[in-house]
Amino acid sequence: MVAVGQLIADRYELRGVVGTGGMSSVYRAHDTLLERDVALKILHEHFSEDDDYVERFRREARAAAQLSHPGIVTVIDRGEEDGRQFIVFEFVDGETLKDLVERGGPMPVRQAIDLGLEIGRALAFAHQQGLVHRDVKPQNVLLNGDGRAQVTDFGIARTLDAVGHTETGTVLGTSHYIAPEQARGERVDAQTDVYSFGVVLYELLAGKVPYEGDNFLTVAMRHVNEPVPSLLERRTDCPLRLAALVERCMAKEAAQRPASMDDVVSELHSCRTELEHRPGGEATMIQRSPVVKQSRPRRERSRPRRTPVLLALVVVALVAAVAAALALWPDEPGGSAGQTAPGGEPAQITLRGISAYDPDGGDGEHDDEAGLATDGVPSTFWRTQTYNSQLSAFKSGVGVVLDAGEPTPVEHIALTTDTPGFSAEIQAGAAPTGPFETVSESKTVGARTTWELDGADARYYVVWITELIGSAHLNEITAS
Repeated sequence: MVAVGQLIADRYELRGVVGTGGMSSVYRAHDTLLERDVALKILHEHFSEDDDYVERFRREARAAAQLSHPGIVTVIDRGEEDGRQFIVFEFVDGETLKDLVERGGPMPVRQAIDLGLEIGRALAFAHQQGLVHRDVKPQNVLLNGDGRAQVTDFGIARTLDAVGHTETGTVLGTSHYIAPEQARGERVDAQTDVYSFGVVLYELLAGKVPYEGDNFLTVAMRHVNEPVPSLLERRTDCPLRLAALVERCMAKEAAQRPASMDDVVSELHSCRTELEHRPGGEATMIQRSPVVKQSRPRRERSRPRRTPVLLALVVVALVAAVAAALALWPDEPGGSAGQTAPGGEPAQITLRGISAYDPDGGDGEHDDEAGLATDGVPSTFWRTQTYNSQLSAFKSGVGVVLDAGEPTPVEHIALTTDTPGFSAEIQAGAAPTGPFETVSESKTVGARTTWELDGADARYYVVWITELIGSAHLNEITAS
C-alpha cells in the first residue's frame, strides 16, 4: 500500500493525494534530494501485474520525456517501487481547466481563445514530434500560478506511425471528448486530437460539453451520430469565425476538420486578432439562424414616450425602411439584389466558384475550396491562407474566380463572410486566368457587403482581396 509520508525510491516523500484516475493516482511529493515539490504518479496496484497496463504506463513516461515545451508538463524521472510503477513530473501548483469551468461557467471569449492557443500550441508540438495525445480534455490541462495552461497525462499517447493491437478495436479516451473514429475503435491520428480539442473549446465557451448522457456508450454514440449542437445558440456573443472553427474541428469525418493543429492555432490567432480590432476588444454579438435573412436586435428605449400620432408615424417609417431593405436582399443564392424579371420574379445570375486567383503565387490559396463560396450553404466557405501581417506586404492580393457560364452583364455582387474587416473589390475578365480589370470600388467588407459594378459584361468575375491580416472566409457570393 502507498501512504502519505512514505518515501519512494529513497527520495520522494509523499505529502498528499492530488487526484485519482482509472489507472493511477497522483501525489504531491517532496524531492528530498533536490529540495523541491514534484508530482508523483503511481500505477494502481491491481494493474501492476498486467503487462499491457505496465507498458502503457512506461510509454507515457517515454512519450512525455520527449516533449520539452512550456505548454507540456515536464517528466523528471520514472521508476519502480515494490513492483509499483511511478513517474515523476514537475509539480504545477494550480487547478485543472475542468475545475475552472465548473467553478466559473462559460469563459470570456478572449480568455477561451488565449487558453485554446496555449493548449493548441502544445498539441501541435507533440504532433510534430510524432505523438498523438488521444485523451485531450480539460481534466488533462493544468493551470499554473500565472494561469497559463500546461497539457499533461500522455498515458494513452501513441506514436503517429505506431501499429499494434491497441491501435484499432480498443476504445480509449474519455467519452465527453471522444472523436467518432475513436468511439468506433478505429485507428486514430492527429485529427483525433483536433476533434477533442474542438470539444474543449466548445466547453470553454458554452460552459458545458456538447453531448451529455448517463453512460460512456450513450455519450460516445452521440459523438458518432448526432450533429454538432449550435454553439451560437448557447453563446450568442461568440464571434461567428470562432464558432465556425469549433464546428469544423468537430466534423464527424476527419478529412473535413482542419488539416493540422498548426492550422487550428493559426485560425485561433486570427480570431484573436479580429477580436482585438473590435471596439473595446470585445466580441460583437452575432446571432445566426438557419435562414439567410436576419432581424436586427432591438435597442432599449430610454427616451420619453411619444404621443400615439408620433408613434404611428415612426411605425410607418420603419415599415417603409424594412420594405426597402428587403427589396435589396436576395432570397436565394445567386438571386438578385433588387432586380426583377418579367412577372415580378427576381432575376438570378448563377456564379460558380472555380478556382483561387493568386497571380503572385507562393502560398496556394485552396483551389479545391472555391466551389464552397457559391454552394448555397452559409456555413461553408473558400478561405485564404493566413497572413500574420498585412497581405499587401507580400503580394498585390488574392481572390476567388467565379464563372457565370457565358458573358453576362452583372450589376451587383454580394458577399457574406464570417471574417469581416478585410478590403476587397470586384474584377472581371474574359478568361479564368485573367487578365482582369477592376469594375467596382474597393470596400471594407462587413458581414454582408454588396458592390455595384460599373457596367461589367464578362464571363468571369473575381472577388479580389487587397488588404488582410489573418485569414478571410468567403462564405457565399451571389450576383444580380
